Amino acid sequence: MLDRILLTTTQQPQLRLAKQLINWGWTANQVTLLGFLIGLTALPLLAFEQYYFALGAILLNRLLDGLDGTIARLTQISDRGGFLDIVLDFLFYSTIPLGFALANPSENALAAAVLIYSFVGTGSSFLAFAIFAAKRQLSSPAYPHKSFYYLGGLTEATETILVFVLMCLIPTWFSVFAYGFASLCLLSTVLRIYTAWKNFVD
Repeated sequence: MLDRILLTTTQQPQLRLAKQLINWGWTANQVTLLGFLIGLTALPLLAFEQYYFALGAILLNRLLDGLDGTIARLTQISDRGGFLDIVLDFLFYSTIPLGFALANPSENALAAAVLIYSFVGTGSSFLAFAIFAAKRQLSSPAYPHKSFYYLGGLTEATETILVFVLMCLIPTWFSVFAYGFASLCLLSTVLRIYTAWKNFVD
């Protein structure tokens, strides 16, 4: 729900940073890979309960994730880059609950498993809708700059990162945040299934 607001707010700063990275010779795919590698460092940091350092890795990953798309639009958008961005994003999202599960398996593992399960629902419904929207040549007026049909929901990227931030700031409440956000993710999945059922009429 908050993605459009965040994109509007950060558009100009991201544009300036993206132009600087282009001047330094960085490509969109290089920034995507760098962001993913930095995001992966959150896994051992969380496992060893270094929550503030993990939070830094999460936020830096998200910054670079926004910059890679801006760089691509300023230079050259490619299917390879779009594919890489989507896949690495979903791998990164699941890294965070896994890290909390490793930090405290007895208290966090079940909640982490439920959250990852809910991510499968949001991710699969999101990508499946995009596939059939492309087949029907539909476009998203809300996100015209995206390389595919971007179907919004209750739990978009911004909401996910806000929950990750809360988890890192109050790690003892991880299970509460995980179960609560998983419920919203599952509700978002149901709403997306309903939207697809209503729109994809044969």
